[in-house]
Amino acid sequence: MAQRSGSVTGALNDAPLSLFHLRTVLTAGMGFFTDAYDLFIISAAVTLIKVQWAPSATMLGLLSSTALIAAFVGAFLFGRIADVFGRKSIYGLEAAIMAGGAIASAFAPNILWLIIFRFILGVGIGGDYPVSAVLMSEYSNRKDRGKLVGLVFSMQALGLVAGPIVAMTLLASGVPGDVAWRLMLGLGALPALAVIYLRRTLPESPRYIARVRGKAQDASRAVREYTGGQVVAAVDAEPKVRLSFWQFLRDKRYLRLLLGTAGTWFVFDYAYYGNSISTPLIIKAVAPAATSLETMAWTLIIFSVAAVPGYLLAFLKLDDIGHKRLQWIGFTLMGLAFLALGVIPGITSMLIPFLVIYGVSYFFAEFGPNTTTFVLSAELYPVNMRTTGHGLSAGIAKVGAFIGVFVFPILSAAFGVAGTLRITFVFAMVGVLLTMLLPEPAKQDLEAVSYEENLVAQEA
Repeated sequence: MAQRSGSVTGALNDAPLSLFHLRTVLTAGMGFFTDAYDLFIISAAVTLIKVQWAPSATMLGLLSSTALIAAFVGAFLFGRIADVFGRKSIYGLEAAIMAGGAIASAFAPNILWLIIFRFILGVGIGGDYPVSAVLMSEYSNRKDRGKLVGLVFSMQALGLVAGPIVAMTLLASGVPGDVAWRLMLGLGALPALAVIYLRRTLPESPRYIARVRGKAQDASRAVREYTGGQVVAAVDAEPKVRLSFWQFLRDKRYLRLLLGTAGTWFVFDYAYYGNSISTPLIIKAVAPAATSLETMAWTLIIFSVAAVPGYLLAFLKLDDIGHKRLQWIGFTLMGLAFLALGVIPGITSMLIPFLVIYGVSYFFAEFGPNTTTFVLSAELYPVNMRTTGHGLSAGIAKVGAFIGVFVFPILSAAFGVAGTLRITFVFAMVGVLLTMLLPEPAKQDLEAVSYEENLVAQEA
């Protein structure tokens, strides 16, 4: 039976879970599978590239982290374009950039060109964050929005697992190292190429059409056609939301939200990417006798046993627990796990106890801020600044990730693994404090939690 309402936004807010939601999840989520694979496979590739090219420590640090700083550029650039020209204007383009960057990386003639190609790849990855997140949030209903947007992000779990599996398969099959790392990087193009067509056929966000372009009839038709008639909205005119970029940056309310979403994401990504991309180095420090294949195996076990269940539980329980609440719970317990690894005597020389607690940190990273920072940034900003706000948050986060990846080996050499993890604990506690700046948006209309209705009232 069709879900009817007097407006497009009302119809989408009240719509029951349907197949069109699942279709949007898969279209957006495959991008995050690709993002995770491309970002984290470099940790396996670096060990082989070191043997072939023997680059300096600085070049290795840039190789591991350049895609992350490029993601800052992509997230802000594509996020802003999507608010000015529409989500559909670039949806699919960022996937094409990811595919091109992955293929070019596989054929890089030297370390410098590889860094350049990874930068191009990172621009595409950054652009994928705001557009995919916001499209899903704008198609979601109020009751299940956290679940749906979280499910998109949870596709990252499959990318995390796929990377070590590909690396282990190539190494165990006896593929020469100078060929194996090229295959690892090049295979990231396949899922990106697979979704370009789907993304180009996804219609423009009806909320954007109705409230930014002021075309209620077009928005109503888009909803009806995309949902196969499951959601039918009357052609009621909706108020246009007018907020310029500079007004957005001067508004104290949105600056506070930006400090909360970008700040929490920054400190989380510092901890998460610094640890994740350096996981093989961490395991090697704890178990010096481990081979490359054994290191990849332990990495896969950690991701599969700890990270994947965390992702699954997050999207299943996010709306029930609350988006803000789950974020500070996750930050707290993740931080305490880092602290335990930093202060328990001798823990960094005992592989199994270390990996158990390290796995706990991963579980609460996924069942917590890794999912919630993505979701909160997609729902707390008004419709004409939503991809801008998410893009700024995701971009600033990737600066934190860049710093974490670049400095982790340096800190580890200076303070040891235990000392480095104690520093990570401090970042997690800062995340708890910054989370308190945010409202709780779970099970509320997007228009209410983003203060959009207040903007409309002021305009009137």
